[in-house]
Amino acid sequence: MNWHGRVIFEGIVSGKALVSSQPVSFFGGVDPDSGIVVEKGHPLEGKCISGMVLVFPTGKGSTVGSYTLYRLKKNGKAPSAIINAQAETITAVGCIISEIPCVDSIPIGEIPDGAQLHIENGLISLLRNNLE
Repeated sequence: MNWHGRVIFEGIVSGKALVSSQPVSFFGGVDPDSGIVVEKGHPLEGKCISGMVLVFPTGKGSTVGSYTLYRLKKNGKAPSAIINAQAETITAVGCIISEIPCVDSIPIGEIPDGAQLHIENGLISLLRNNLE
């Protein structure tokens, strides 16, 4: 299975999908020192985004979230890539300044949590489903 979306920041990455049906707030929602989602009640609460292909509908929250993504990258705790249904400016700017590959305009509901994905300049390929 393949999807082609709009490139926010180019890159070639393979990794495991961490999928949320809810928006993510990086400022206050993710600990920049550990990469763990700390937002109370969020479906990813307690999970680490470090090195994962983070899949979520869109970002939310403060514009400081862009800088939080940058801090995550500098701390070695950033996701390896981000896939959105619609990247808003906070996530887009954060990915650009942090050089995190990012693609949007993707039907994220079709991506299984835990799947192995390959991302190459807007093309997302399902390498292995977590249920196989």
